[in-house]
Amino acid sequence: MLRIKKMSEVIGKSVYTSDGDMFGQVEEVNFIDNKIGGWKIRVGSGFISMFGGARGVVIPHQFVKAVGDILIINRASIPSRNDEQEEVVIPNTMSEGLV
Repeated sequence: MLRIKKMSEVIGKSVYTSDGDMFGQVEEVNFIDNKIGGWKIRVGSGFISMFGGARGVVIPHQFVKAVGDILIINRASIPSRNDEQEEVVIPNTMSEGLV
C-alpha cells in the first residue's frame, strides 16, 4: 500500500545507511520539476571525517531506498572509509600530446 507523506513531516527524520549505520538527519528536500531531486542531510559525527569536515551533503533521490519514520539510503551512495584513505592520481596527458 502506498503511503503519502508531507515533506514537512520528513524534515528532521533520522537517516540510516542500508547497513544500519546512523548517517544523519534530513535538513531539506530539493525539488526538480515538482519531483524530489535530492535530500540535504546533516551528517552525523561518525561520518563527518569522510566528507572533509562538511556538515551536510546532498544525496540524490535515486539512492534513497525508503522513506517512513526514518530514511534509508543506499550505502553505495557514500564513500567508504577505505576510499577516503586512497589517493587519486590523474595522469598528465597534456605533456604527451593527448587531449
